[in-house]
Amino acid sequence: MSEGSVAEQAVRDRLSERDFEYDAESVPIDDAAAFDRLGAAVRTWWIEQFGEHVPENGGLFTPPQKGAIPRIDDGTNTLVCAPTGSGKTLASFCAILDDLFERAVDDGLENSVYCLYVSPLKSLANDIHRNLTEPLEAIAANLADRGESTDVRHAIRHGDTDDAERRAMLEETPHVLNTTPETLAILLNSPKFKKKLETVEYVIVDEIHSLAANKRGTHLSVSLERLERLCEGSPTRIGCSATVEPLETIGEFLVGGTSTDDGWRPREFEIVDARFVREFDMELWCPTDDLISTPRGEITDRFYDELEGLIAEHTNTLVFTNTRSGAERVLHNLRERGGYDESNSGCHHGSLSKERRRDVERGLKNGDLDVVTTSTSLELGIDMPYIDLVVQVGSPKSVAALLQRVGRAGHRLGRTVKGRVVALDRDELIECAVMLKKAEEGFVDRVFVPENAQDVAAQQVYGMAINGPRPEAEIRAILESAYPYRDYADAAYESLFRYLTADYEGMEDRNVYAKVWRDENDAPGGEHHYEAFDPGTPLVGKRGRLARVIYMTNIGTIPDSFSCDVLTRSGEEWIGQLDEEYLDTLESGDVFVLGGGRYEYRYRRGSKVYVDPTSARPTVPSWFSERLPLSYDLGREILRFQRRLADRLESEGPPAVRRWLREFPIDDNSARGLARMFDTQRRYAGIESVSTDRRLAIEIELDREQYRRNYYVHSNYGRRFNEGLSRLLAYRFARQANANVKIAVADRGFTLSMPLNRKVDVESILRGVHPSDVRGDLRAALSETDLLKRYFRINATRSLMILKRYKGHEKSASQQQVSSEMLLGFAEDKPDFAVIEETYREILEDKLAVGAVETFVAGVGSGDVDILTHRVDSPTPMAFGLATLMASDVVLAEDESAVLREFHDRVMAEIDGDPDLGPIDADG
Repeated sequence: MSEGSVAEQAVRDRLSERDFEYDAESVPIDDAAAFDRLGAAVRTWWIEQFGEHVPENGGLFTPPQKGAIPRIDDGTNTLVCAPTGSGKTLASFCAILDDLFERAVDDGLENSVYCLYVSPLKSLANDIHRNLTEPLEAIAANLADRGESTDVRHAIRHGDTDDAERRAMLEETPHVLNTTPETLAILLNSPKFKKKLETVEYVIVDEIHSLAANKRGTHLSVSLERLERLCEGSPTRIGCSATVEPLETIGEFLVGGTSTDDGWRPREFEIVDARFVREFDMELWCPTDDLISTPRGEITDRFYDELEGLIAEHTNTLVFTNTRSGAERVLHNLRERGGYDESNSGCHHGSLSKERRRDVERGLKNGDLDVVTTSTSLELGIDMPYIDLVVQVGSPKSVAALLQRVGRAGHRLGRTVKGRVVALDRDELIECAVMLKKAEEGFVDRVFVPENAQDVAAQQVYGMAINGPRPEAEIRAILESAYPYRDYADAAYESLFRYLTADYEGMEDRNVYAKVWRDENDAPGGEHHYEAFDPGTPLVGKRGRLARVIYMTNIGTIPDSFSCDVLTRSGEEWIGQLDEEYLDTLESGDVFVLGGGRYEYRYRRGSKVYVDPTSARPTVPSWFSERLPLSYDLGREILRFQRRLADRLESEGPPAVRRWLREFPIDDNSARGLARMFDTQRRYAGIESVSTDRRLAIEIELDREQYRRNYYVHSNYGRRFNEGLSRLLAYRFARQANANVKIAVADRGFTLSMPLNRKVDVESILRGVHPSDVRGDLRAALSETDLLKRYFRINATRSLMILKRYKGHEKSASQQQVSSEMLLGFAEDKPDFAVIEETYREILEDKLAVGAVETFVAGVGSGDVDILTHRVDSPTPMAFGLATLMASDVVLAEDESAVLREFHDRVMAEIDGDPDLGPIDADG
């Protein structure tokens, strides 16, 4: 009998000893050899815990476990990509725990850390900590039954860990340490505890997809390279990710690499791609096939009737909305309608207290709550085994977010993932239909990793200098080993060190002091000689006696935020407060609604916003800053969908469109509503008025009542792209027409508005933009904006140019803003000043999608993308959403409905009748 057959028979014999509801001799088992790698005590625990699931898994392990456990056991760097509930975290820990128990029995473990588990969320780290307790205790008990005493310890350490617990970890160190990116960076600079990290052999990075897309991940990537140099050997790195693209990029981000003469090369790694191992049952439903003419109250009643029915049919239902206020509103309305109270329902989001969130989390884990509403706070984190339905209200804006959210249902392999998406407006109807179809086809949006962030580099170089002195070449090599810095240019590196060494006249006059020194090692007997290094070696070290304290109390990348007081310029009457993120959308002269009144934004000073009361129409919607942005990749897919639909509508008519839409996972109302919207658009403005991936449609409306010329630009690439392109065009419009140009941005496009007596040739302007001009124009357009001021504050604080905490005093976000505005002019006047350059880089690349804008204008220039403009007397159906952003009387949702109906009535009067809808049947 072969070795594999022996292992398989041994597994069957073990399974036969248990009272499982299947025949152990005939059930398929395809992973016996992998299972046989584990020690006897671990195998026993595994069978006790998961043996009942052998038939559905085709073996002892789930698909991600089948791929990951043997690789990790071999010491291979591994990225495990699988949906929520498929066992990927346990796949990461299994071989590690087996290794630690085997060594604990044979030789004992040192009083130090062997495995680091890094999580983006404290709640997730807490959950994993609790989930590890059971296997550790059970496996230890199995070994004890064999007369073998072991002690494999685990603990959690993050910002909430108290001093007593931290001191205890030095005396009795956990072998498995759960932590967060920020705490890991602190531990690497902890004089005593960093020695405990020298024995680390495994690093698990959980939810790596959520870290890679932001500066927390950038910070972690450098920390992992610092850990690499600290450890006695090269730790095996394991990344756990939900459904994500591109896998190679995330893998390289996980493992880092080395710079060679031939360029940057990642360390070796393997990918376990089990992204589509779960069965999904997802459908889009809409309360009506006419979201404009149906009264808002009737739509709301239908929505809650359907939602209550779904909740009643399922054990536990999780309802996602796109805003915190939306989550509160849905729960409030469910309770008002009866049947739900605090005992069987709850709400969970980041603005609630920690205690309230934990109460809801306990209810979810125990299956006590029939329904919980949330915004984004439950996308990641705790196991929720009783959730069997997820309802997504509105568009989650990306396929990845949809799969992450819906994946919370049936939180175990073998259970079908059931999700229902509800569309309550026409723009989201298009988004959701395409999103569900692309999810069905296995499409996933890409993650974009920030690159060469100078503020993060400043923190990490400072941390390395504090642990020094150390050779400068070593510091640069560590930085460039991290994926985000693989292309770090000499000029950027020198700019960073000019800042860190305060090599700019006037810095210290503004209380910005040097953080590091940079010099060659003196010869023996010299004033600055370090015996560990050869004379003449360029070294870097810390400046200042308080350097370590400053570093420990100020590092991190999550920005502080605050609300600004809104005051009238005359008399300084207090009106209310605005979130500072909302202020990013405002330009001087913009009108917004607050407390039922209308106010014209004039200027901001620190944390105070000055306005004038006005009767003018609002130009910026009050909900703007809460909305999630549509992913660029999904935006492109929507434009491709619109091309296919438009072609079919033009050549075969509405019945063919409806037949085609029946192939999508959408209900009849959704299919009819989509067909209705596109057919009305065609009849009113022609099929060329529909933007596609090959055509940008722009409509020009002369609003004589408001004395405005409005340009509705149907660039459906998502809000980040539209923020970039709209600012670029507004900058060029203003210069050509010598006019103040108002901007309103959405995911489906944007509106540019100027006085009626001003006009520009928008097509000519767009065709005249060269890709090489985009960054310069956008940079000029950002000058003196509140967006620039806010991001400069954030980056100045991250770069430790402004200290949040110093000598026992804490500086609030609003105080940081005041300090940063005093420094901004100084920074802008200095050539290549790292902090201001990083501010522009972050805004342009991470917020305004400048790379995508450059690609788009290149496509216009090459003729791959056509520009079509047309004059309209009233906005077309596909511009209704854009037009309401500028509408004079849109303050509440009811107002928006009324304005939409008015637009719709104008269109229908023009085309004289209803589009041919017809029944959705076998003939279309």
